[in-house]
Amino acid sequence: MKSLIILQAATPNANAGYMQIFMLVAIVFVFYFFMIRPQMKRQKELRKFHESLQKGDKVIIAGGVYGKLLEVKDEYVVVEIDENVKVKVVKSTIIRDSSDIQPQK
Repeated sequence: MKSLIILQAATPNANAGYMQIFMLVAIVFVFYFFMIRPQMKRQKELRKFHESLQKGDKVIIAGGVYGKLLEVKDEYVVVEIDENVKVKVVKSTIIRDSSDIQPQK
């Protein structure tokens, strides 16, 4: 009787393969909807923001520097960060619009 019980316990479950595939699909689903999709959405919004930049916009550069756009080209922009201080930077370094945020003095 003992040998019969051991043999039954040793036989593989027919649904085990399907369960592993289901878990793999579930992990891919979770990664896509909670990590990949939101990142793609942020990149799309940032690309749209960079395309909509215009002369006179107030922006924040990646280093945390506030400035005003003086010139907008395809690859770069010229930002005035203080009186008579102009910086030419790549568009991708502009992280957000600062018109609603005023720097503290």
